[in-house]
Amino acid sequence: MGHKSNPIGLRLQINRTWDSRWYAEGQDYRQLLEEDIKIRKSIMATLPQAAISKVVIERPAKLCRISIFAARPGVIIGKKGADIEKLRKQLASMTKSEVKLNIVEIRKPEVDARLVAQGIADQLIRRVAFRRAMKRAMQSAMRLGAEGIKIMCGGRLGGAEIARVEQYREGRVPLHTLRANIDYADVEALTAYGIIGIKVWVFKGEILGHDPMAQDRLMMEAQTSGVRPAR
Repeated sequence: MGHKSNPIGLRLQINRTWDSRWYAEGQDYRQLLEEDIKIRKSIMATLPQAAISKVVIERPAKLCRISIFAARPGVIIGKKGADIEKLRKQLASMTKSEVKLNIVEIRKPEVDARLVAQGIADQLIRRVAFRRAMKRAMQSAMRLGAEGIKIMCGGRLGGAEIARVEQYREGRVPLHTLRANIDYADVEALTAYGIIGIKVWVFKGEILGHDPMAQDRLMMEAQTSGVRPAR
């Protein structure tokens, strides 16, 4: 009882794959891992307004290919692509490899777990009632095609003296079904009373067949026209 597993880690190599895709040995592994962490932190800190869901880093040969999945790609690209070039140079200074950037548009941010959690966190910081924020997020997700969603908030909710956990669920969220395509994210909201943790599980249907790249392929197919060419 009580042995909880991260839904993403549980499904690795079954219906999804890693966000960092490369192979290294010895000292190279440590160096590349540090670079990945720095690159992700830098992108998230530089572009908080772009609604970034995830950053995928691939390293074929001496190349570092970074794919940024964002709901507002225009914020990253800027006027006539000026901002994207500035970002590319900033990231190139963090790694010895040549950097190429891909910007992928997320067409339905309402069913992306990371963006749903971030949206709720932003509302809690602005002192919106937590129940209203959670229920509105759930209604939007179900309306736009999610088969189920569960949201959990924990901390000093509504500024209460004693911290507690509240959760709401709509539809079905089969966490034990490995073929289920479940998107999961946790985000912290830094409110005046303290940190409130938000966890979101979104069930997007079942993936039949063993395909580690299935989730990425489905994501790409949903917004093929939103893919910007590598630079």
